[in-house]
This record gives sequence, C-alpha cells and structure tokens, in this order.
Amino acid sequence: EEAVFLRKKITLVRAFSLLIGSMVGSGIFISPKGVLKNSGSVGFSLVVWFACGVLSMFGALCYAELGTRITKSGGHYIYILETLGPLPSFLFLWAEFFAIRPANSAVVSLAFGRYMLEPFFAPCAAPVPAVKLVSLLGYYTVLTLNSWSVTWSARLQTALSIIKLLALALIIVPGMMLLAQGHTENFQDAFDRQSLVLDKLPLAFYAGMFAYSGWFQTSFVREELVRPERNIPLAVIVSVITVIVGYMLTNVSYYTVLGTQDVLASPAVAVSFVQRAFKSLISVVPVLVALSCFGTMNGGIFTFSRTLFVASREGQWPPLFSMIHIRRHTPLPAVMLMFPLVTAMVCIGDIYHLMNFFSFSRWLFIGLATLGLIVHRHRHPELRSPFKVPLFVPVSFTIICLFTVAMSFYSDPVNISIGCTMVLSGFPVYYLIIHRQMSSRCRSLFYYLTHKLQLLLEVVQQEIKTY
Repeated sequence: EEAVFLRKKITLVRAFSLLIGSMVGSGIFISPKGVLKNSGSVGFSLVVWFACGVLSMFGALCYAELGTRITKSGGHYIYILETLGPLPSFLFLWAEFFAIRPANSAVVSLAFGRYMLEPFFAPCAAPVPAVKLVSLLGYYTVLTLNSWSVTWSARLQTALSIIKLLALALIIVPGMMLLAQGHTENFQDAFDRQSLVLDKLPLAFYAGMFAYSGWFQTSFVREELVRPERNIPLAVIVSVITVIVGYMLTNVSYYTVLGTQDVLASPAVAVSFVQRAFKSLISVVPVLVALSCFGTMNGGIFTFSRTLFVASREGQWPPLFSMIHIRRHTPLPAVMLMFPLVTAMVCIGDIYHLMNFFSFSRWLFIGLATLGLIVHRHRHPELRSPFKVPLFVPVSFTIICLFTVAMSFYSDPVNISIGCTMVLSGFPVYYLIIHRQMSSRCRSLFYYLTHKLQLLLEVVQQEIKTY
C-alpha cells in the first residue's frame, strides 16, 4: 500500500560509521607486511603509510565535491557515467563486478577467517580449508543481513565501528608505553637506502591504499543520506583524519614490539603483536580484528549493491537488479548477485595476489572519476557546488593514481596484465549488448525470465526517484 523505494536512513553518525567501518578493516592488520616488504625499511614504510593517508584525503575531498554536484547514488560508476560517458562507466562496472569487488571481498573474508581461527590453533597456523570455510560463513551471514534490513545493517556497522577503534586502541596503547620506556632499537637505521627498490614502491602504495580504501563509501549511498550536502564532506573529513592518526600510531606500535623480520614472517601481524606484547589478551584481539573485517564485509556489500542498483536503473545492467523487495525495502537482487564470484575467489585465492590483482583496476577508475570532476567543472562553470576543493587537489590525485597504475606494470606484470585484460574484455560486451539493440525474440525471452525472477524474489521497480 506504500511506495517502494530506498529510504533516507543514513544519518551523519551512520555515515561516519560506514566510512570508519569500511576503512578500518583487514587492511591495517594484513597490509603492514605488504608495505614493509615493498618499501624495504621501517622508515620508508611509515612514509608510505602517511603518504597513502594524505592521498586518501585528497581523493575523499574530490568525492565529497562530486557527491554534492551529482545527486545520484552509485559512487565511481555514476561519476564516470555523468562526466566521461557510458563506455568508460560500463568498463568500470564490468571490471568492478568480475574483478575488483569479488577480489576485494575475498581478501577481507579470508582475513576474517584467518583471524577468527588463529586463537584456536596458535602457535600453529590455522588449516587453509578451515580458514576458507569460516570466511565463507562470515560472508554469507553479512549477505543475509543486508538482504533482510537496511536499518539493521546500518546499526551493525555503527556497533562494529566502535569495536574497530577498540581493537586499534589495544594495539596502540602497549606499543606507545614501550616506546615511552625507551624501546627504540627497532627504529635504528630506519631509512636504509640499500633495501629500497623503486620499482616495488607501487605495490607498497597498493597495500597501503588498500588499508585506507573505503573513504568513498558514502558516494554509493548518496540518495539514502540525510542532508547529504552537509553530511558527506563532514563525515569524510573527520573519518579520514581519524584513520590516518590511528594507522600511523598502530604501525609505530607494530615496529616497537616486533622487528622487521617478525612482521615479514607473520601471516597475521596483529596476532604476532599480541603474542609478544601481552599474552593475556591472546584470544581477545584476534576476535576483535575478525569482527573488524566483518564490518568491512558488511560495508562493502551494503555499498556495492547500490552500484548495481543504479547501473540497472541507468540501462547498463539487467533491470531485475534495480528492483526492491516489497516489504524489506532492500535491493535484494543486487545484494545477492555477488556471492558466486566471491565464493570462487575465496576457494582458489591468495590474499596478496588478489590484492595486486584488483588494485590496478580500482585505482585506474578512481583516477578516471577524479579526472571526471575536472571535466565536469570545465563543462559546467555555472554550477554552484555547496562544497568545492582547490583545483590542485583533483589534478594531483589523478596524476598520482594514473602514474602508480602505469608503474605497477613493471612491479607485478602478471597480475596487472590479468587485471588489464579483464577491463579490456568489457569492450566487445559493451558494443554487442549495450550499444546494439537486442532482437525482439531475445528481448521477449529476457523479459520473461526477469518477470519470473521478480515473482520469485518478491521485488518491484522503485516507484519514486529520491534524487
């Protein structure tokens, strides 16, 4: 009896929780190893962490302006569509669905499973099949919750954001106490130039930026935000500054307690830290880290389903995925679509190879989205945005993103080539399916199947537009 559409249920607190919950996930607990390995020394790794934080702030500010200029949900996809056109936006959607998002979700899920099982198998490593089984159970739980209720997903994200900050505090406090007592031996010769390999730096940045990734999440749910013109910039600035400070202190704590060899040898850095710092919490911190990863999975499913929802509404994805459950008011088909690919990547994937695999495509399209901001400003000088950043911010962010993407071909040519091939494979699909019209027979069969699935899932098209 009531209109079916996505309600505005994301308040400022929930937006802040969504950003914190998406950024503080598996990254800070698994990426220190990747950053240190590819930067070569403690000092350079800390520089990389800080540079990644500043770069994330630049990108977040660009997306905050895009979110006030373009009033639709959809994040990277809708920004590229509105500024650069339908072909690059479809290539992003293609790469996001088949490479970026499932690989990212698989990385976070595997980290969840590893940390969840570590206390039960310490000091031995948890069996790989058990890790993957627990990873999939965690992912399916979040998938079910997002299919059930937007409100409960948002409440869970708020609660888990508090747990994430508590997990960071449990790592930061003992490390700072030891540092204050004069334990600085692990910082001797911190900037060892002999161990620095320049062509590996892009991989160090990928690992660091993976830990910060999530600063763009509010752009995916723009239509569901309360007072977006005010709340997007405010939530972005406060959350990114909070995470930069937390990450820098966490890494200093890691290096205070653990040496470089310990960090490089550890499959779960936070667990090794607790084993060395205070054994009384050996079973507590890994669980907190696992819950942190759980929150990141929740935020990822919550936001990516909106990308598919908007792409379907714009005519670049099957219409079934722009439908909403008639009672739950959740984009049920869009939420459920990802689980086969994530399941496959969890079963066959390795965390660090998956990270390099999806990072190329992700940062290529984020760079294109901020390039789109520059284009949009040039095309629409008359448009008054309630939030505007200096021009050097999108220009420098775009250049750094595209330069890092280009350099990564030298650093990891195999995985990057696979990611590039995945993006380019979208060209024939676009021209055969999107650019050309389907025949009447194919169209009739397509709509028949859509109608049957619509009845099965109890979903209908959104009745009103909220943007």
